[in-house]
Amino acid sequence: EVQLVESGGGLVQPGGSLRLSCAASGFTFSKYAMSWVRQAPGKGLEWVSHINSGGSSTNYADSVKGRFTTSRDNRKSIVYLQMNSLQPEDTAVYYCNAPTKGYWGKGTLVTVSS
Repeated sequence: EVQLVESGGGLVQPGGSLRLSCAASGFTFSKYAMSWVRQAPGKGLEWVSHINSGGSSTNYADSVKGRFTTSRDNRKSIVYLQMNSLQPEDTAVYYCNAPTKGYWGKGTLVTVSS
Protein backbone atom coordinates (compact mmCIF):
# COMPACT_ATOMS: atom_id res chain seq x y z
CA GLU A 1 0.00 0.00 0.00
CA VAL A 2 1.36 3.37 -1.00
CA GLN A 3 1.53 5.89 1.81
CA LEU A 4 2.75 9.46 2.05
CA VAL A 5 2.55 10.76 5.61
CA GLU A 6 3.28 14.40 6.32
CA SER A 7 4.29 15.70 9.72
CA GLY A 8 5.79 18.77 11.34
CA GLY A 9 2.97 21.26 10.93
CA GLY A 10 1.71 23.47 13.70
CA LEU A 11 1.27 27.01 14.93
CA VAL A 12 4.18 29.39 14.47
CA GLN A 13 4.60 33.15 14.84
CA PRO A 14 5.38 35.35 11.84
CA GLY A 15 9.08 35.20 11.09
CA GLY A 16 9.39 31.74 12.55
CA SER A 17 10.44 28.44 11.01
CA LEU A 18 9.10 24.94 10.64
CA ARG A 19 10.37 21.80 8.98
CA LEU A 20 7.86 19.50 7.36
CA SER A 21 8.60 15.85 6.68
CA CYS A 22 6.89 13.41 4.36
CA ALA A 23 7.58 9.73 4.91
CA ALA A 24 6.95 7.53 1.89
CA SER A 25 6.31 3.81 1.68
CA GLY A 26 4.89 1.28 -0.74
CA PHE A 27 6.81 2.43 -3.81
CA THR A 28 10.41 2.94 -4.89
CA PHE A 29 10.80 6.44 -3.51
CA SER A 30 14.28 7.03 -4.89
CA LYS A 31 13.05 6.75 -8.48
CA TYR A 32 10.52 9.56 -8.35
CA ALA A 33 10.48 13.32 -8.14
CA MET A 34 8.51 14.77 -5.26
CA SER A 35 6.60 17.99 -4.81
CA TRP A 36 5.04 20.00 -2.03
CA VAL A 37 1.67 21.59 -2.68
CA ARG A 38 -0.38 23.74 -0.33
CA GLN A 39 -3.96 24.86 0.04
CA ALA A 40 -4.79 27.98 1.99
CA PRO A 41 -8.19 28.27 3.65
CA GLY A 42 -10.85 28.88 1.04
CA LYS A 43 -8.37 28.78 -1.85
CA GLY A 44 -7.21 26.34 -4.48
CA LEU A 45 -4.10 24.20 -4.60
CA GLU A 46 -0.80 26.03 -5.00
CA TRP A 47 2.37 24.25 -6.08
CA VAL A 48 5.23 25.09 -3.70
CA SER A 49 8.32 23.11 -4.61
CA HIS A 50 9.75 20.23 -6.60
CA ILE A 51 12.79 18.04 -6.16
CA ASN A 52 14.07 15.51 -8.65
CA SER A 53 14.56 11.85 -7.81
CA GLY A 54 18.21 12.20 -6.87
CA GLY A 55 17.82 15.43 -4.98
CA SER A 56 20.19 17.36 -7.21
CA SER A 57 17.63 19.73 -8.71
CA THR A 58 14.97 21.82 -7.00
CA ASN A 59 12.41 24.40 -8.08
CA TYR A 60 10.23 26.77 -6.08
CA ALA A 61 7.19 28.94 -6.51
CA ASP A 62 8.06 32.63 -6.57
CA SER A 63 6.02 33.11 -3.40
CA VAL A 64 8.40 30.93 -1.36
CA LYS A 65 11.70 31.27 -3.22
CA GLY A 66 14.52 32.21 -0.87
CA ARG A 67 12.53 31.22 2.22
CA PHE A 68 11.71 27.53 1.68
CA THR A 69 14.10 24.68 0.92
CA THR A 70 13.18 21.16 -0.09
CA SER A 71 15.47 18.17 0.32
CA ARG A 72 15.22 14.42 0.48
CA ASP A 73 16.83 11.39 2.08
CA ASN A 74 16.41 8.47 -0.28
CA ARG A 75 17.83 6.03 2.28
CA LYS A 76 15.01 6.91 4.64
CA SER A 77 12.37 7.62 1.93
CA ILE A 78 11.64 11.05 3.36
CA VAL A 79 11.23 14.41 1.66
CA TYR A 80 11.54 17.62 3.68
CA LEU A 81 10.37 21.19 3.41
CA GLN A 82 12.30 23.67 5.52
CA MET A 83 10.26 26.83 5.86
CA ASN A 84 11.86 30.01 7.16
CA SER A 85 10.61 33.58 7.56
CA LEU A 86 7.05 32.33 7.66
CA GLN A 87 4.27 34.82 7.05
CA PRO A 88 0.52 34.68 7.67
CA GLU A 89 -0.05 34.10 3.95
CA ASP A 90 1.85 30.81 4.29
CA THR A 91 -0.99 29.45 6.40
CA ALA A 92 -2.25 26.35 4.61
CA VAL A 93 -2.51 22.61 4.59
CA TYR A 94 0.72 21.32 3.07
CA TYR A 95 0.69 18.13 1.02
CA CYS A 96 3.50 16.07 -0.36
CA ASN A 97 2.96 14.58 -3.77
CA ALA A 98 4.64 12.20 -6.18
CA PRO A 99 3.47 14.01 -9.29
CA THR A 100 4.22 11.40 -11.92
CA LYS A 101 2.52 8.68 -9.88
CA GLY A 102 -0.42 10.68 -8.63
CA TYR A 103 0.29 9.83 -5.01
CA TRP A 104 -0.78 12.31 -2.34
CA GLY A 105 -0.49 12.51 1.41
CA LYS A 106 -3.30 13.67 3.68
CA GLY A 107 -1.55 16.90 4.54
CA THR A 108 -0.32 18.76 7.59
CA LEU A 109 -1.66 22.12 8.73
CA VAL A 110 0.66 25.09 9.10
CA THR A 111 -0.75 28.15 10.82
CA VAL A 112 1.27 31.35 10.96
CA SER A 113 -0.21 33.78 13.44
CA SER A 114 0.75 35.96 16.34
